[in-house]
Amino acid sequence: MPQTWFTSDTHFGHANVIEYSNRPFVDIQAHDEALIAAWNARVANSDEIWHLGDFALGLDATALARVFRRLHGRKHLIVGNHDAKAVLRLPWSSPPRQMHEIIVEGRRVVLCHYAMRSWRRIHKGAVHLYGHTHGTIPGTRHSEDAGVDAWDYAPVILSDLLTRMAVNTRIEDELVSASASTSV
Repeated sequence: MPQTWFTSDTHFGHANVIEYSNRPFVDIQAHDEALIAAWNARVANSDEIWHLGDFALGLDATALARVFRRLHGRKHLIVGNHDAKAVLRLPWSSPPRQMHEIIVEGRRVVLCHYAMRSWRRIHKGAVHLYGHTHGTIPGTRHSEDAGVDAWDYAPVILSDLLTRMAVNTRIEDELVSASASTSV
């Protein structure tokens, strides 16, 4: 049965990301090969994978297409701040968008490149997945960074994200203020 995967901030071709995010690779070629191998070790061609932005930076159209073709799965893009027009023109399985909601395993999931403090249906159990922060903004009981810096440079499934959320003691301000107003 096909699975749904999430990832963000792969930054294929972006040499500066190694230093900027303290990634353990000697150069961008080793970085890209390791991320492609980790992706393909988890994601099957029949799986869905949502990339939450910053797919690649600095690759020409030919190199960009070559990386894209090597990656398994039906790929969808939530646009990040480093996603140039060439990235948006890749043959994604759905049109690239700024934000999107999906249902995975019966759970509503709100996808955006950026971490949010509140989102649609937060009070009804919707969770939020984001990237952009390279593992520097901690998740909460209802939101989590799905980026490669937070998940050992590989895509992650919802159950693993939910497990991490379940042990988190941080609660969104939106939920704290709502529970405070109902308890008065």
